[in-house]
Order: sequence, then structure tokens, then C-alpha cells
Amino acid sequence: MVKTPRVFIIGGTGAQGIPVVRGLVQDGAYAVRALTRDPTSSRSKSLQSLGTVELIEGTWANEKTLRLGFRGCQYAFVNIDGFNAGEKTEMYWAMRAYELALEEGIRFFVYGNLDFVYKKSGYQASVRCGHYDGKGRIGEWILQQTKANGERTGAALFTTGPYMEMALGKDTPMSPVVDDGGVVTWRVPLGAGAIPHVALDDCAYYVRWLFDHQQEANGMDLEVAIDHITYDEIAAAFAKVTGRPAKSVDVTMEEYWNSGPFARVPKQTAAGYNADVGDSATMTFRDNFTGFWNMWRLSGGNQGLIQRDYALLDRIHPGRIRSVEQWLRAEAEKDRETGLGGLWERVSHLRPVLKIAEDGRRGKL
Repeated sequence: MVKTPRVFIIGGTGAQGIPVVRGLVQDGAYAVRALTRDPTSSRSKSLQSLGTVELIEGTWANEKTLRLGFRGCQYAFVNIDGFNAGEKTEMYWAMRAYELALEEGIRFFVYGNLDFVYKKSGYQASVRCGHYDGKGRIGEWILQQTKANGERTGAALFTTGPYMEMALGKDTPMSPVVDDGGVVTWRVPLGAGAIPHVALDDCAYYVRWLFDHQQEANGMDLEVAIDHITYDEIAAAFAKVTGRPAKSVDVTMEEYWNSGPFARVPKQTAAGYNADVGDSATMTFRDNFTGFWNMWRLSGGNQGLIQRDYALLDRIHPGRIRSVEQWLRAEAEKDRETGLGGLWERVSHLRPVLKIAEDGRRGKL
């Protein structure tokens, strides 16, 4: 009898991790062992409801826990929460996780990655974004090790970006407001740029594809997105789908920090809530997200700084979501099926999408 291969997952209770787990276990092709700091949380329980999911309690910032997680598994998906650790600590533990995976005999390692924007820009200080660059550096390093290690352990990068769900979520860089006239409004410093937003449901398919096609995926950086999306497009699609008025207002960076979703965050807050803002290696929240917006300002029309190969994504995932309107219609249907009302109710009463927003920027490594 062939034993079901097991995947050790770090980040399984996060916004991306839950659909990734679902995509692996929904048909019984894989079993999952997921790391969680709290097995009693609603997110942990939702993982167990998906199928063959085993939970282990602990933290990724612990070698003993990592060894126990990897041991007996054939594959791994690692997506460390950089907003917990901060850039420096995330880089160390991501490297150790990869090394310990090799030590424990993992045969294929998928790393949850983000664009190394600082390098892609030719090292422009204006786009320095710690939670992107920290992952991007390690992603490149993992592929270098994989090439050097030959056939011992294969690896691939799964490079995402801001989730489309964040445009309708609470405490995100692009959270909307409903103004006094009932108009859903996004005020973002995007200029002529665009964001390659990612649909969380598509993450389930893409990561499953990486594990199902390991020979082709080995050494690949799979950079995914719906499309390069402007906030004028989001507002127009929202109005079309819901019949409610919506608009996008382009603001300066100063206006964004004075009155945007993060205006209440103190200037010297660390980008990682367990990082020391007094450490010169720690970016402040404000500096980090200034680089974040500058990155997208330079990425309009899939011709600028951050690009995606949409023809490749069409080949890998023919049924992928290709437009913000398509995504909104799917979300509206999902809300109706689950009794959550609809998109208007969602923006009127914003709910957390990211685990960091749900936890209120707190927790241990």
C-alpha cells in the first residue's frame, strides 16, 4: 500500500496557508502536518476540518520544533511571518529551516516568497521594503543551494504579493472607507502604478501544482498574480458588481501617512512586532510601507519594476482568476453561500484578512 506523502507546513494558519492546506488535502493526495502556536485557535481548528491535517504546537524559531516538524515528512512548505519576526530574524530562521529540512531528509521544499524588490530596482533606496527584501534574499539563496546540492532536495519559490482580499479587509495598507455619502473609497499613493494582486483561492491550485510537478518546478520561481490592477479598476468593478458608488483617490505619501489606514501607527513602530526598533537593522513600519508603495508606483502596466509572466500562469492554471471583476463576483457568491451578506456588508463592516490584523500585532516568535 502506497503511503500518502506528508507535507510539513509553516504558516498554515495564515491567510495564504489555509487555502494551501486545503489544496493539498482536499482529495487525499497529500497529508499535512502544520505548525501552530495555538492548536485551540479558530484558524487551527479550520485546518483540521479540511482533511488529513495533524497539528504540532510550537514556533518556527526553535530548532527542536523544526526538526520534529520535518521528521517523517517528504515535503515542506515554509512561509514565515516576517511581521512577527522582523526582517533580520526571519532571514536567519528561514535559512535554518531550509538547512534542517535537508538534515531531516525533505525531498522537495517550497518557500513562500516575495519579490526581492531592492535588487530588482538596482538597489534604489526609495523602494527598500524589509518584509519583501528579507524573503527575496532567502529565496535566491535557497535556489542557489538547491543547484549546488544536486538531486538531494528539490526546491521552488512561490512568490506572491498583496492579496486581493486585502482591498476589502481591515487594517491593511489599502483598507477602504465608506464616506459620509455612502461612497466606498480607496485613498492610496499609487500614482500611475499598479499592484499585481493575488487571489488567495488561486494559491491552493498553484502550490498544489508545484508539488504535483516537482521535476518541472525544481528551481522555479513561480511568481503569481491575478493581473496588474489599479485602484480605479477596483472602484469601477466594485460599483459594477454591487451597484454601490465607489471611487479611488490618489494621494501623496504625506497624505497617506496623515490620514490613511496606518495613520494611527506611531512613527517609530518596528515593522516586525517582535523586532527591536532600536536595532539599526530594523526598519520602521513607516519606512517599510513607504518602500512598499513606491514599489507599486513603479510597476504600472506590467512594464515596470515588478512584472509577472501571465502567459505562464495561464498555462499552469487555465482556470485562474484574471480580473478584479471576476474576483469580486466570486467573492460575492461566496459571501452569499456562507451567509455573510455580500460585498457591501464586507466594506461596511471590515473584517481581518491577515492573521496579524486578527491577532492585533501581538504574539511570540
